[in-house]
Amino acid sequence: MTMDRKIRMIVGTFVLATLTPVGLTAGQLEGAGRAQGDDSAVAGQRAGDGQLTAALLSELQWREIGPALTSGRIADIAGVAHEPDTLYVATATGGMWKTTNRGVTWEPVFEHGGTASLGSVAVAPSNPNVVWLGSGETWNWRSVSWGDGVYRSNDGGKSWTHMGLEETRHVGRIVIHPEDPDVVYVAGVGALWGSNDVRGLFKTIDGGESWQKVLYVSPHTGVVDVAMDPRDPDLLYAAAFQRERRVWSFLGGGPESGVFRSNDGGDSWERLSGGLPGGDVGKIGLSICSSRPDRVFAAISAPLREGGLYRSDDRGASWELVNAVSATKVRCDPNDSERVYVLRDGESVSEDGGRTFVSAYKGSGVHVDQQAMWIDPTDSDHIVIGNDGGLYLTADRGENWQFVGNLPVTQFYTVAVDMQEPFYYVYGGTQDNNTLGGPSGTRYT
Repeated sequence: MTMDRKIRMIVGTFVLATLTPVGLTAGQLEGAGRAQGDDSAVAGQRAGDGQLTAALLSELQWREIGPALTSGRIADIAGVAHEPDTLYVATATGGMWKTTNRGVTWEPVFEHGGTASLGSVAVAPSNPNVVWLGSGETWNWRSVSWGDGVYRSNDGGKSWTHMGLEETRHVGRIVIHPEDPDVVYVAGVGALWGSNDVRGLFKTIDGGESWQKVLYVSPHTGVVDVAMDPRDPDLLYAAAFQRERRVWSFLGGGPESGVFRSNDGGDSWERLSGGLPGGDVGKIGLSICSSRPDRVFAAISAPLREGGLYRSDDRGASWELVNAVSATKVRCDPNDSERVYVLRDGESVSEDGGRTFVSAYKGSGVHVDQQAMWIDPTDSDHIVIGNDGGLYLTADRGENWQFVGNLPVTQFYTVAVDMQEPFYYVYGGTQDNNTLGGPSGTRYT
């Protein structure tokens, strides 16, 4: 096979993906004829101007060639209450995946939505078949992809319905009422590269048929996190985040960022202070301790030595800076209010309420840039983390970690092919995972 033929095959596959929705119907493709045969037959089906035709493209199909030895950025993880073998994993650019056997096998459960970039996933506590998905990862890099709103599944991820909020662009977190799966809160971060009004905290009481924007600060400030008190679903905490990406810089904070609290299900809000930093504040992550709900943690990015981990033991009335650790996501152990994790590399777990930290990743080989964490509410030794290198599992609270090596969601920034025969190799530069290469096929696939 010549290099010209190889490139035509690869480019043709991508052309098929782009032409089908904008220029060709499925019926036109099916009726266009077959492109198989010898070179003369293929040449005979070219258009007069040398362009690819529907007949040439109709037989092309996507075939996954990997790799899975390294993975891509994980955006969020959700487990199913009392079914710890079942996990949903939302990825930054690879859709969502589901396992029912703790990662032995995976099924892609969001392949046909309007985007592959995801930010948040949540399972209804009262009905594990109801799953909500927020699109658009919430990191602020130049390479971040945006989403097109929120989706709901009523059958455990088998099918999805788009439920609006398209212009939220990036969804930071979703929380669901513990008894009513139709009551849902969505933290909409808003556009990264500019301002827009479709940002803030959104609430639905009818399963997404209609939405109310219950917390709104300004066109420059969205809501990146939301937490619900496990004893009282009307008690909510929300983290506002003022930010905007520029070509030459990133405005990663401002005076409109802060922690807000509602005691009436979002009808009214107060901005909390009582020890929290003022002035220009950056990204904030929240976590309520299920075993001690009066205790709330806020991981805050702020200048002038004001950033770090803050703790309140009185439902947000007052706050204390317990550690200057740098992190913007935090998770309290659901069974131990003294054990708290901050999503960062290195010293990341505390056994004394956040005052001191040690490494949570004692086993070797855990990738850097921690992004997501799920702690089994029935067994705190069972933890799942996601980072820029993929997914990791532990059954002994971090003494040992197992890499999930069968999630093919590596993020490629560019690809190229070589001249090897009979199977040419495909190479690519990846996000945070070096340069990889492998065969386009084998004698068995």
